[in-house]
Amino acid sequence: MGFDQYHEPPEELSQETRTFARMITSLIEEAEANIWYEQRMSVEQDKDAKAIMANAQKEEFKHFGMNLEFLLRKKGDWRKELQGILFKDGDIVELGEKAEKSVD
Repeated sequence: MGFDQYHEPPEELSQETRTFARMITSLIEEAEANIWYEQRMSVEQDKDAKAIMANAQKEEFKHFGMNLEFLLRKKGDWRKELQGILFKDGDIVELGEKAEKSVD
């Protein structure tokens, strides 16, 4: 099974870059799994089936968070920028603009 996660020849990429690509791909896959569960739960009529899906979705969300934290530990600028946006009250776009300027 081939992977299209690289835009450059994999053999030319450092191990660190290849790990980074794997973690980004994992983050994307976890986000996709979350929306799949969200869609399934929105149409599921059986309460037990829906509860199982909700439980599975929580696991996927945890995995998403773990992948994101790994990436943020490797990319200090990303962490700094997101600290200016996440878990803050106020206009999200304004927070994003301000956070972006703090990293420049």
